[in-house]
Amino acid sequence: MAWRIHDSVIRGEIDNRVKGIVRGKLRLNGLAGPVTLELEGNACPDLAGCLLEFRNPAKTFPMPKKLKFNPLQRGKIGNLTASQKARVLTIPDEEAFEMMDRGENPPTRMANALYLEWFSEGNGRVVIESANFELNISAPEWRLTFAEEQQRAKDAEAGWGMFSRQLNNALEKQKRGQKDPAAEWDEHDYEKFLKESDARTDKYMELLEKYGDSHEAEEKIAREMGWLRELTPEEAKEENRRIEEMNAACEEALNEPPPEPEPHREGIDWIRTKDGDIRHPLQHRCFESAVKFWKESRKLGLKKSGDDGLKQFIFEFQTTGAKLAGALNGIARGAGFSDAAFTIACLKRALDHLHKSHAGLEAVATKTILPKKMIAEARRELFEIREGILKLMDGLRGRRQN
Repeated sequence: MAWRIHDSVIRGEIDNRVKGIVRGKLRLNGLAGPVTLELEGNACPDLAGCLLEFRNPAKTFPMPKKLKFNPLQRGKIGNLTASQKARVLTIPDEEAFEMMDRGENPPTRMANALYLEWFSEGNGRVVIESANFELNISAPEWRLTFAEEQQRAKDAEAGWGMFSRQLNNALEKQKRGQKDPAAEWDEHDYEKFLKESDARTDKYMELLEKYGDSHEAEEKIAREMGWLRELTPEEAKEENRRIEEMNAACEEALNEPPPEPEPHREGIDWIRTKDGDIRHPLQHRCFESAVKFWKESRKLGLKKSGDDGLKQFIFEFQTTGAKLAGALNGIARGAGFSDAAFTIACLKRALDHLHKSHAGLEAVATKTILPKKMIAEARRELFEIREGILKLMDGLRGRRQN
């Protein structure tokens, strides 16, 4: 995945006054010294031949400590421009967050944004994007010719191509050793499959961020994902048959009443929330707990805290709830158990996120950010949810053996 570091940028400069070379300096929150940029290529026409100085007037957040960002960024340019079109909020962030909490869409407008993209040897793709930085751009000492601008665009695409190959390699690495779909799979086979799905999702999200969601972008994304290719007449016929079968199955499913949960399993496989929704008890507990601790941290004024441990505790707790929903809510709605091995693999992923949440909480516990009572309650909740997950996994393994 790309590094998106705009929230950590304090100030910086990009110097393209020497044709074919981009040098720069960055000051990032959390790093002791400056980051030096030594990149091949030219900026976009609005910055080509110029010295750009920029400053972030907003509060900045430390760079993640667990991931190393190389202080020497050597590589190739992507797109470097101060006129990237972006949609920005027209009201303060606090008001916008409150509107989003209520399910409302805050007002926005189109604006020019600073967009700095490069492909480094040590960290891959790096992006700085913001419409709020204060910019100072010198007069250009030279300008790109038409041929040079064409070459600049090709160089930027070449850098993206290199990064795209890295994504493809990560995907191919996960695909190796996949079991025949017709064979019987165990939980380990499904874990490999889910890792492949993660790699595929990472690639898709990078493409979506790069190209956007226009009609032209959809075609580019589909091509790079390998979804577009010329089919042979036999393949086209088989694909049409498969689509017709899928459409018929979907139509049949729409005409059938939704499954009802078994009454005697209430409180075990399902509960009904106060909104009338059906949820698995463990998933609902995890979701409600994550929301509770998120709200309590906001009440303590920690909404914009840059503490890595606190962010990890809340984010991974919320992610655990999402993973449990995928694993268990079908069971809760009365659809029955899918392949037990697949459910176990999904529960393992939820457990991994829960462990990361606990690690974040323990990092917070060494500081004075959260009250001791809140930390003790969170520890107990994480432990009990963990025990619930392990109990479900043991039961499913017993089901497979029987």
